[in-house]
Amino acid sequence: MNLTAAPNAFTLGGMAFNCVVVTPEQQVLDQQVSQVVFPAFDGQIGILTDRAPLLAKLGVGELKLTPTSGPEKSYFVDGGIAQMKDNKLTVLTTEATPVEELSAETARAELAEASARKITNEATAAQREHGLRRARAMEELAKR
Repeated sequence: MNLTAAPNAFTLGGMAFNCVVVTPEQQVLDQQVSQVVFPAFDGQIGILTDRAPLLAKLGVGELKLTPTSGPEKSYFVDGGIAQMKDNKLTVLTTEATPVEELSAETARAELAEASARKITNEATAAQREHGLRRARAMEELAKR
C-alpha cells in the first residue's frame, strides 16, 4: 500500500473518511468517520474507507455513523441521496433527526395518521405507504 497517495486517510483511530450530512435547513454533520451504515431504498449499505464511488437513493430508517473518536451517532433519515466519492460521503436528506430526540409517542401518532389516510389513487396510496414505513421506522428507533 502506498501511504503517500492518501495522507489524510489515516488518523489516530485508523482508516477514516469524511462524512457530511445535509438537510434543506442545515448541515447536520461534517466529521471524520471510520464506518457509516445507511438505509438505501432497497436495503442497508455499509461504507468504509476507500469505497468505490457510489450514488444511492436513500430510504427511511437509521443512519449510523462510527466517528474516529467518540461514541457512535445515529440519525433517523427520510429519503434523499448518498454519494461516496474520493473518501467523502455526502448524505443529502429531507430529515436527519438524532435518534435520542425521537419520541415513540410521536411515531405512534404519525402511524395512526398514516393508517387513517384515505386511498383515492396511486399517489395517495404511495403517500400512505411512505407514512406507514416512516412511522414504523421512527417508532422502532425511538424504543431503543
